[in-house]
Amino acid sequence: MAALTPEPDRTGDRHIPTFGLSEGERAHPRAALDAASVRDAYRRWAGVYDLVFGGVSAFGRRSAVAAVNRISQTAGRRILEVGVGTGLALPHYRPDLDVVGIDLSRDMLLKAQERVAAERITACHGLLEMDAENTAFADDSFDIAVAMFTASVVPDARKLYAEMSRVVRPGGHLLFVNHFAADDGFRWWLERTTAPLARILGWHPDFKLSDLLGEGEAEIERMEACPPLSLFTLVEVKN
Repeated sequence: MAALTPEPDRTGDRHIPTFGLSEGERAHPRAALDAASVRDAYRRWAGVYDLVFGGVSAFGRRSAVAAVNRISQTAGRRILEVGVGTGLALPHYRPDLDVVGIDLSRDMLLKAQERVAAERITACHGLLEMDAENTAFADDSFDIAVAMFTASVVPDARKLYAEMSRVVRPGGHLLFVNHFAADDGFRWWLERTTAPLARILGWHPDFKLSDLLGEGEAEIERMEACPPLSLFTLVEVKN
């Protein structure tokens, strides 16, 4: 198991992301996330994350890992899990896969390390403290990269997508499970209302699929709504 070594703090050169929104949407008081605020948020969540979010996110997580297990049979077994958190997904990978997990939160990674040791998870070949938007991996290091409930957490989702695309070989696969904002109705109102709390929550409640992929910029292979209540969506993209 790789040691957890802190990455240099690169937050000083961060710009406030606009996430591809219109001028009117950019005027909305969405609280910008940066690496420091993400670390602070998940330092608070680390001890209770599994209890609070483990159940509601379980269906989406298992759907994503099932897709990885299926795709890897032909695409290859080198897997990157971006935003591995406390390692809730790790027990569900096929044991013959080579999974490396990264996360910005050291506190979450320590929980994941405990899980790997306690459950003797053979698929996990490393847990690294690393910025998902600027990893230390060489180009084409992986066959598949998967980000579960991570895209709405990072400061710049477009940079996340670009970095995942860089480290996955051409012809490989990128998978995302996330909550994507509604276009209208009560849920839209609720997401917009809670958007200014992003720095406290640690994610953007009003995050849209276009914030991640842009308009027509990615080859989406499959989209699947996940329980409960279709709150989350699994998206498969060909690299």
